[in-house]
Amino acid sequence: MASLPIYRWRLAPDGLATRRQLRARGLRPGGQDVAAQIERPRYRRGPLVAYLYEIDKAKPVRPMTPAKYAALAKANTARRMCPGCGRDAGYVIPASLGTCVPCAYPDDEQRAA
Repeated sequence: MASLPIYRWRLAPDGLATRRQLRARGLRPGGQDVAAQIERPRYRRGPLVAYLYEIDKAKPVRPMTPAKYAALAKANTARRMCPGCGRDAGYVIPASLGTCVPCAYPDDEQRAA
């Protein structure tokens, strides 16, 4: 197995891009193998690594279908529903609480009233 070319941060040649850079152009890797990697050195830790893909081989991003839109809307609605009281909280329920704020801190509401 051949090793990948490694470039220093900001020194990658033209024609290569990260996943985020491809996405910003409306592209996706499209099943191609990683062409190279870039490394950003960090103090006291290992370097940050980003994989690079060839822009010429990238494919356009697939458009959203109505079914995908519906599934995404359903998932976002589920993230807003409080399992404690069953109401729509009006915001995404924090994973750290697991319920809406009034259900997580019922004493605070009684004190405020």
